[in-house]
Amino acid sequence: MARYIDVHPDNPQPRVIDQLVEILKDDGLIAVPTDSGYALVSRLDNHSGKDRILTIRDLDEKHHFTLLCKDFSQLGTFVHVDNHVFRAVKGVTPGPYTFILEATKEVPRRLMHAKKKTVGVRIPDHTIIRALVEAMGEPLMASTLILPGETEPRAMGWEIKEELDHLVEAVVEAGECPAVPTTVVDYSDGTPEVVRRGAGDADRFED
Repeated sequence: MARYIDVHPDNPQPRVIDQLVEILKDDGLIAVPTDSGYALVSRLDNHSGKDRILTIRDLDEKHHFTLLCKDFSQLGTFVHVDNHVFRAVKGVTPGPYTFILEATKEVPRRLMHAKKKTVGVRIPDHTIIRALVEAMGEPLMASTLILPGETEPRAMGWEIKEELDHLVEAVVEAGECPAVPTTVVDYSDGTPEVVRRGAGDADRFED
């Protein structure tokens, strides 16, 4: 059974964040709110985390996983960012955008796109997830919690608890969050391609 953990949306209790960190370090999977709906998150070295998320979401190996980062400095450790991309990404972060970029050697190979060697990265504008990433000391592997047959991410913790009770170790409750996924921009070939229009303004990345 998943633990149902209340976290203050604006001032996350440090002891509760520490509890979530321990769950992640024990290779647990957590459903946590972000600025673009709930996400499923695990630590980078959780070897079963990727497969568990793919199973829950009924996705194949081509799915791009996302690294949730606390700031731009951390993001730059895990992906290659040239000056042009730096300015574009810096201008909209933190915020509801995911950027697909060439991964550095710091990214576990199993989390990269098999052929392109890319990975999604983002800096969410949400107090809880940023506090959690800060406490972990490293990015979290994440995937938007869009269940099979649905098009929008889940936004209510209690619904997730009911549906995924035996599939995750914890569900964070902090009130309703936006039910709009991130805007995804692929910079893997050096120029922006909007892969998915979502909460972030996509027009700025299109000609």
